[in-house]
Amino acid sequence: MSIPSSDLNALVSSGVPGLAATFRQLSDLYLLAEGGYEPIQGFLNSAQTRSVCRTMHLSTGEPWSIPVVFPIDSATKERIVGAERLVLMDGDAPAGLLHVEEIFPIEKELYAESIFRTQDEAHPGVQWLRGAGEYSIAATAEICSDWKLDVPGSLPISPRETAALVRAKGWRTVVGFQTRNPIHRAHEFCTKIALETADGLVIHPLLGETKADDTPAEVRLACYDVLMRNYYPADHAMLAGFPAWMRYAGPREAIFHAQVRKNYGITHFIVGRDHAGVGDYYGPFDAQRIFSDFQPGELGVEPVFFDFVHYCRVCGGMASKKTCPHPPEHHVHLAGRAVRQMLREGKLPPSEFTRPEIAEILIAAAREAA
Repeated sequence: MSIPSSDLNALVSSGVPGLAATFRQLSDLYLLAEGGYEPIQGFLNSAQTRSVCRTMHLSTGEPWSIPVVFPIDSATKERIVGAERLVLMDGDAPAGLLHVEEIFPIEKELYAESIFRTQDEAHPGVQWLRGAGEYSIAATAEICSDWKLDVPGSLPISPRETAALVRAKGWRTVVGFQTRNPIHRAHEFCTKIALETADGLVIHPLLGETKADDTPAEVRLACYDVLMRNYYPADHAMLAGFPAWMRYAGPREAIFHAQVRKNYGITHFIVGRDHAGVGDYYGPFDAQRIFSDFQPGELGVEPVFFDFVHYCRVCGGMASKKTCPHPPEHHVHLAGRAVRQMLREGKLPPSEFTRPEIAEILIAAAREAA
């Protein structure tokens, strides 16, 4: 549901508390209101949050792997205690309305161990959790009809809009690819192999907040545009945006990323090595193994798994250990750190690793940032 900004401003004038929201809270508000987080309908209450942490299911039985919470600090809790409604503010503009069900303390140790598999504050997800506030607001939400979520680019970001575009193309089987990085040749290989088994492909970059050292969304969008125009068939591939923020929750986030994609009209979802991982907190294929914790068909989307992918000089193309018999000395597989160093030095990575057009964009961005 949506509500005009004039009505929300009138509520504030009448005494309904206003609440300044972070980008992450606004992102979750948007995706809740647009149906991106179905089957959940609002920010979870204490019982649902605990159930998701412990079982990867809501207390009503539906699968869900990461609690969607609305953290606030103690001072904010005291200010809004007893309020049945809250107007969410994006700066000076109203963004939505919360219908408050409960304000409860976040069980942070349970959350960190369950979702991130660590208490280490060096983990970006744990770091966010520690500083996010001691309490959470459980609420259903209405979005302001005059408000737009501020994300880079002009891609369609609404689940309903993207699903409608997929239907308009007549695609019945649709592969989705989540990315927070520029797409290199291994990614391109995986997406095209998966596309061979489906009607269409949705390249679905995450456009919300990521780590400071990740490639900025604006740079990534320029890379995606070049790839889509030159290396993917327009009749069978499209680019859309996913306005969520990265949790860096590894296996749990792989489930989350897969499950929400069904609301975008996606039927199959690519899960590669260390999906949504960070550092060495997760094993390289933990994000694939976790899917076996669910019954076939339970998530509403089918995972598509890929192993390590490399360029083989003997084979003369991209391959994996399933298809390439040659030893590692014939493989081209650069680590992200090595590629970033080459880009900072203005050197083109090998064309076996990335398309030259993409490398030029990344070199220009690296020079500008230096």
